[in-house]
Amino acid sequence: MPQTFNGVDEVAHAVGTQLGETEWLEITQEQVNQFAEATGDHQWIHVDVERAKKGPYGGTIAHGYLTLSLIARFGDELFKVEGVTAKLNYGVNKVRFPAPVPVGTRVRAGASISNAVETPAGVQVSLNWVIELEGSTKPACVAETVVLLVP
Repeated sequence: MPQTFNGVDEVAHAVGTQLGETEWLEITQEQVNQFAEATGDHQWIHVDVERAKKGPYGGTIAHGYLTLSLIARFGDELFKVEGVTAKLNYGVNKVRFPAPVPVGTRVRAGASISNAVETPAGVQVSLNWVIELEGSTKPACVAETVVLLVP
């Protein structure tokens, strides 16, 4: 169940708040193939199952940007803000992919609110994300994103 904030002021006062963790999500070959179709990134390590079996990871892996894009889904799982007209992706300040995500493994995300800045367009909220890879000591993705909350 997502954490609910009542308006942008409540979010601004929540800087430093840990939002919790999402449910685990299995990464499937179908998801990877659909992402490859959508982006035009058909690199063999992602889509050629037979060739990838002989590759460095013993199978196909998710695109790093597919893993990053899951933040939109995970954000809806972790928090919602009442009383805003829009919650828009504003940008990404930093992204790293410390570990590959083999197809068939599961990921989940945790996030915390690191900053909130009022602007003429709304409140820019910075979130620190860690996307965990089940069974790994290294995360699959670490990112700082910025969401624009429009009152």
